[in-house]
Amino acid sequence: MDVVVVWTGATASAFQRALRLTNESFAAALRIAPRTVAKWHAAPDGEVSTQMQRILDMAYAEADIPVRERFQALINPPRRSQAAALRVAIAVVLRGPEVLLVQRRDGGDLMWQFPAGVVKPGGDAAVAAVKETRAETGVHCTVREPLGCRIHPATGVEASYLLCDHLMGEPANLDPAENAEAAFVPVSALTRFIPADRIYRPVLDALGVAA
Repeated sequence: MDVVVVWTGATASAFQRALRLTNESFAAALRIAPRTVAKWHAAPDGEVSTQMQRILDMAYAEADIPVRERFQALINPPRRSQAAALRVAIAVVLRGPEVLLVQRRDGGDLMWQFPAGVVKPGGDAAVAAVKETRAETGVHCTVREPLGCRIHPATGVEASYLLCDHLMGEPANLDPAENAEAAFVPVSALTRFIPADRIYRPVLDALGVAA
């Protein structure tokens, strides 16, 4: 089993993300005060106390293998050249004047984004986009056209963007471990959910949204 020699605010926060818990639920699981978790977020380079290190060691030892694997991936991210080999398909699904979004759990934060899924080696981005949208939200869609690819500035992976049309189905959160909500929102209000500077410019252009 991988061992964390020294727990810091950053590694403790990464463990929280691997567990996919909010600040409050992470604190409850460790039987500590939520303010301690907030302190770790605020001071990522600070070492935790000896008592907290023991608590985190015990929680990590009891964690399931998938949690430990996610944790190790977070504290030992792949180099950019390796990450670039990973591809994701991002579905921009339109239903009239609305676009489909999911609210992703990111540690203690919630962030809105377009449905996305990993493209398997040799796989097709369009197929992955349609499949992942259905798996995450229950919405059936079809790809209208590709909008381009880029190395995502936040993750370093190759992202393929596909403009899609809604076929049937109302959005539902079918992946509660990853997401908090799924919904169609007005295209005119998109930048209230996702800041314009985080959206790939060809997506903004296709939707007619000003940057």
